[in-house]
Amino acid sequence: MSTDEACCAPLVSAPLGADEAVELAATMKALADPTRLRLLSLVAAHEGGEACVCDLTGPVGLSQPTVSHHLKKLVDAGLLTREQRGVWAFYAVRTAALGAVADVLRDPAPGTAQAASNC
Repeated sequence: MSTDEACCAPLVSAPLGADEAVELAATMKALADPTRLRLLSLVAAHEGGEACVCDLTGPVGLSQPTVSHHLKKLVDAGLLTREQRGVWAFYAVRTAALGAVADVLRDPAPGTAQAASNC
């Protein structure tokens, strides 16, 4: 997601608008790849909360250009940040963006007005 705040209300609370659906679909498309999910997890779990592309090629068993391609998709989706330091690029998870995705998918707490069924 492109912002630090949730783009929309939870799916069960209100229908998504067209723009919200496009934005959420782009984020979910980036997350739908198993390699990208692993990379996201590796970056998040890496010491200091950031990782160099050189630290990620071995664990996923892919070449540096392929890993860089997947990381670019995650950056473009707003899930990672990228900082160039000399010849190396370092990546960190945008926890707010992950939280926004989780918030959209989260079911409201039972007993709230949003959780009430219209049926």
